[in-house]
Amino acid sequence: MAIITIARELAALGEEVARELSRIADYKLIDREYLEKRLSDYGLDAGKREKYDEKKPGFWASLSQERDDYLHFLKTALFEEVIGGECIVVGRGGEAIFKTVPSLVALKLVSPLALRVERVMKSYGCDERHARQIVEESDHNRSGFHKYFFSMDWNDPRGYDLTVSMAKLQPAQVAKTIDDFRRILVDAAKEEAGKRRLAELLLGQRVVTEIVYAKKVPVHFLEAAADGTRVVLHGVANTQAAIDAALAAARSVPGVSEAESAIQVVQEFTVMP
Repeated sequence: MAIITIARELAALGEEVARELSRIADYKLIDREYLEKRLSDYGLDAGKREKYDEKKPGFWASLSQERDDYLHFLKTALFEEVIGGECIVVGRGGEAIFKTVPSLVALKLVSPLALRVERVMKSYGCDERHARQIVEESDHNRSGFHKYFFSMDWNDPRGYDLTVSMAKLQPAQVAKTIDDFRRILVDAAKEEAGKRRLAELLLGQRVVTEIVYAKKVPVHFLEAAADGTRVVLHGVANTQAAIDAALAAARSVPGVSEAESAIQVVQEFTVMP
């Protein structure tokens, strides 16, 4: 079971490649439309999604609890989807979210700027100047999104297993190449290790959901690092009582055998609503 993530420049035919790859490999396609529905189910309306989706949030948005909500439910949705089998994740920092999963195949699709501008001109029916602005704004947003949420350089090829230029290739050709590549890269041992790691990631998300969203324990920037069935909590709280409540909530989550705290106590710490 491989997880394929596709980062892509605007007008580098990333969505087209992903759809063709999903067809030939029989992998579930998790794209923007799919994730928007899942995030809506979690209560994130269109306005909240638009504020953060593949964008670096503005100053006030970066200080808001909505930012943490977006990232938490984005990860939760992705972990819940991929736990069931082979998936292709388009954008949304998938290569960073799944970077600790041994069965990950991380790709990036690029194209020369002039060709991307030409494609945008045809797609949007606009002139060259406007098309160039659209392309540059998209690059700025996606780069900022990765830097802000994942401390990752979106343009660094070392963050991917394979980078492909779509200047001379068709989506069907690239999809076939990727399918062959994932068969080489992910063997049975990596598949099994990937399943175990995904189970740990999902368990950690469920612990955070229980503490922050079900029990509403005031722990900020909470993360739950799972190693098998053992969970260590990281974050910031105002009081020891909050830490004790977080540990009790964590231990109540099915699948957790042990919970420990590495939460820091910082008095009078607040986050904007």
